[in-house]
Amino acid sequence: MAAPHNLILVLHGPEIFDAGDVPFLIDRLRPDRVIVAGVMARTAAEESGIPCEFISLPPSMVIRNLSPVTVLANHGKTPESGRIFGEIVASRLFPQGLIQIEASSRTLYGWNHEMDEVMRSIARKTGYGIALVPAEKARGGRVRTIRGCEPGEAVYVNGTVIGHATGPEVTLRTEYGRVIPVSGLVPKTPGLERLEGLFTDLSLTWCKSGSIRSAVPEPSGRRLTEGRVLLVDHCGHDLYRNLSGDVCGIVSIGDDTTAVCGHVAAHLGIPVLGIIDGDADGIVSGCFVHGSAIARAIAERDDDIGSEIREMIPDGIVAWDPFVERILRYLGNRVEVTRPSG
Repeated sequence: MAAPHNLILVLHGPEIFDAGDVPFLIDRLRPDRVIVAGVMARTAAEESGIPCEFISLPPSMVIRNLSPVTVLANHGKTPESGRIFGEIVASRLFPQGLIQIEASSRTLYGWNHEMDEVMRSIARKTGYGIALVPAEKARGGRVRTIRGCEPGEAVYVNGTVIGHATGPEVTLRTEYGRVIPVSGLVPKTPGLERLEGLFTDLSLTWCKSGSIRSAVPEPSGRRLTEGRVLLVDHCGHDLYRNLSGDVCGIVSIGDDTTAVCGHVAAHLGIPVLGIIDGDADGIVSGCFVHGSAIARAIAERDDDIGSEIREMIPDGIVAWDPFVERILRYLGNRVEVTRPSG
């Protein structure tokens, strides 16, 4: 039977690529469009060589503006976390229904969606089982529960690590612009401080636990020795929004931000000067290309050094290696420097 007419496949997360699910789905479903959301998903997609469109928006916002024949594909860290993810997306689309392909459990979920020929066709072509399930409308509010956590995992809100889970659920609330842990979290104060005043409604924020990507990136041989220097300060998930072809290097502030930047930049062949203070949470495996350097603060916070470095980054074209050496000489014995071999 032919694939559903004008089928659009929206891919979420890097694991759908890293696990090898995407070639199978494209071969079986023959979608008219393949759209990717997310930083690490984009990196995995580019490494795979599979032609995709990239939209830097949450899946619910992408799907809401597409044709009715749109399918969300995901590969959760566990089948339960994959189901929870689908329920969250469906709650934000309410009353619009959602078809979700959950590759971790080989399940085709119909969230608030009746059985129709589209679902039957997808099920036949993939061999996935069908589950028709309800999802309630997302409710705005000051309380948010993050489900599907595992003890010890990093927990983050809008890309900022706020602590580590102690059990399967973490409950947060907002109060006077602050995010306050209610239960299930060993808090990380610097992360919580960075979120102060950013929002009061937790219902639409991006909350997650665990690693961002488990696979190691595939470094590129490309490298510009001269170009523009990009500063990324504790917001590695926004990297692609400011990344352009004239960037010769990235200055990253924060342990996990440096890991994310190194991971993405390795794929693109861009070196990184990372300013860290040693509080990495292991949310992604770091990898750095030749020309990178990591400066660990000895008696200060990376935020403090980062505020100084910000003022030393030129607006125009610079030679990367001399620029890095100038910064490291300025920092002197305030940091310990390592140079990843790439």
